[in-house]
Amino acid sequence: ARWSRSHFRAPLPLRLHALLLARLASHGLHPLLRSELHALAAARLHSPASIVRALPAASPAAAPLIADMLVLALARASQPLAAYEAFLLLGDNHPRHRPSAFSVNSLLSALFAADRVDLAERAFKAALRRRVSPDLFTFNIVVSGLCKAGQLRKAGDVAKDIRAWGLTPSVATYNALIDGYCKKGRVGRMYHVDALLKEMVEAGISPNVVTFNVLVTGYCQDSNTAAAVKVFEEMKQQGIAPSMGTYNALVWGLCCEGKVEEGVKLVDEMQDLGLAPNVATLNSVLNGFCKKGLMADAENWVDGMAQRNVEPNVVTYNTLMDGYRRLGKMMDTAAVKEAMAGKGISPNVRTYNCLIAGFDQSGDWGSVSGLLDEMKDKGVRADIVTYNTLIGALCCKGEVRKAVKLLDEMLMVGLEPEHRTYNNIINGYCEKGNIKSAYEIRARMEKGRKRANVVTYNVFIKHLSRMGKMEEANELLNEMLEKGLVPNKVTYETIKEGMMEKGYVPDPVHSFKFEWLVFSWTQSFWRAQVFTLKEVTRGGYGGFFPTWVAT
Repeated sequence: ARWSRSHFRAPLPLRLHALLLARLASHGLHPLLRSELHALAAARLHSPASIVRALPAASPAAAPLIADMLVLALARASQPLAAYEAFLLLGDNHPRHRPSAFSVNSLLSALFAADRVDLAERAFKAALRRRVSPDLFTFNIVVSGLCKAGQLRKAGDVAKDIRAWGLTPSVATYNALIDGYCKKGRVGRMYHVDALLKEMVEAGISPNVVTFNVLVTGYCQDSNTAAAVKVFEEMKQQGIAPSMGTYNALVWGLCCEGKVEEGVKLVDEMQDLGLAPNVATLNSVLNGFCKKGLMADAENWVDGMAQRNVEPNVVTYNTLMDGYRRLGKMMDTAAVKEAMAGKGISPNVRTYNCLIAGFDQSGDWGSVSGLLDEMKDKGVRADIVTYNTLIGALCCKGEVRKAVKLLDEMLMVGLEPEHRTYNNIINGYCEKGNIKSAYEIRARMEKGRKRANVVTYNVFIKHLSRMGKMEEANELLNEMLEKGLVPNKVTYETIKEGMMEKGYVPDPVHSFKFEWLVFSWTQSFWRAQVFTLKEVTRGGYGGFFPTWVAT
């Protein structure tokens, strides 16, 4: 085949190539067979079905081996769907053939990397039905893929099956599960992380640097830097050197909580250990200064980046701009953009979003219009944040129809509106007293596969109560509870101020369920904010603790 390609500058005809593959397989020349299949896959000239059909009938034993190696070749050639097709073909034509773990592992990795979790699950189950002998790597691929897709319950079930196959979960298995829960973004997620850590230690598996990095990042994202610092200290006590990723995560977490001085100390500690802070590290500290409104310190920090051999990037300038925007200093914000251009750094969509939000807040719609024109001229595409900002601003001005036109435009350019997008327009119509149009937007939202959320119901209940339509507001409250949505603080305040203080008590038929949901929410709040439990019971988290919880 190589001789044909080099002399005739054309590939072999498929039938001749298939005959060559069969001969290589029957003579046990597997390295050459693998090389030819990789070349065939890279060429993308033939489908898996046509390749297998072209194999000579005289060599039935070679077909399963070739098909199995073809799955491996296609998966490694970044053709996951073709690899999956070859895998299915192998099962249909040779049901007794047992796929190799090499091909199955490569196929699963390729499918998860392509976000085809559904096909990966099917392939995994099909491989087990065909009596494949999965190794720990197979299970870890599936556990990691499911965790990244947010399917933690399924990932946990697969992890439990590892021992049933005579294998033992590794640190990589637990790292994938811990990382999945840390990124889940739900109340109580760190409870699951603690349980996994306990199980891991009891199984005699020692955490590694990846485990500690995931934990530090998870606790920082959970706004619990005290726990993150404890993990960081434990890591050093166990003789595991923190990596750049560890320091970056902790510096980011501390600075997000306003503990900028501690973040700066960690940056100095990094340098003492020979770990040079990168632009992400320094940008985290800059963000801390900007969030606290310490713009002089922020400017000095940017000026000092050169002394650390770090060049500011677009994120640096965007962060600085956002700091000035928060203070309402739009002239300074615009000046940073000019300084950024002077350094040869092109603004991105976040740059424009910051400026648009700032000028919108100051009521300077002329500047907003100019920025939108500039974005168009420079080929910077508006994103979901741009549209949400503009839609929210138009709704606040009472120009809801223009906001709906922007919603239509979003869909035309391929952007999927968020709950916030629809809720802004619903609130805009409600503010104008146009409940009918608000309901139409809700129907449109649900047609777009976005169920009304707590914010949606809060908007309707608030405005219906204001209009004196208590029965309709009560019906929506009951509907919200029937759908399993948990009321939040705004819901309680709306019911207290908008309904109960006006002499209307919500439907007693559903009061038992409402009491349970209130209790459920306060329990969730307690789990997330253990350190303020006394404040919560005194009403300190907002001055309103529902009296009916105790009834």
